[in-house]
Amino acid sequence: MLPKVVKHLLIINLIVFLAELVLERQSNFYITNMLALNSIPSGNFHVWQLVTYMFMHAGWDHLFFNMFALWMFGYVLENYWGWKRFLVYYMVCGIGAALVNLLVPGWTITVGASGAVYGILLAFGMMFPNERIYLYFLMPIKAKWFVLGYALIELFEGFFTTGNVAHFAHLGGMLFGFLLILYWRKHPFSRF
Repeated sequence: MLPKVVKHLLIINLIVFLAELVLERQSNFYITNMLALNSIPSGNFHVWQLVTYMFMHAGWDHLFFNMFALWMFGYVLENYWGWKRFLVYYMVCGIGAALVNLLVPGWTITVGASGAVYGILLAFGMMFPNERIYLYFLMPIKAKWFVLGYALIELFEGFFTTGNVAHFAHLGGMLFGFLLILYWRKHPFSRF
């Protein structure tokens, strides 16, 4: 029910979030400055942030919804693919989301596993397109339509709304996930 990569990702995200809360409240040591994804023009960008930003979250609700989606869809994919392929996929989606976000002007700091989680959502929709997902725990919808709906919402929100949500990072996670799945389909006997 809870394979090892999903379990460890859940634990690491929770530990980093709690460390962020404790350090920033107790000692005024802001790990966000070091670990969050900063824009290149800000002068605070470091290469490691392409990975570390995925383990930070802006609040309890941000953490909860990302980890809930990671658990809900990630455990199915890890059991289906195996832990190595799942871990590679998760990291590629998260780093891809960061790379796409670096191209978007006008933002300063990005945190969260959302780009990797959107990649997982896309993979679930591609691997199990007719699986039913209960929207708001009530309305059944096929995974392929659920994923398409989320992608269209993110695209609309990215172009037509303002705020502190990295919509293009979400789409970047989906894009890199899609490209990786296509690569694996063409090269089914690749190392992972």
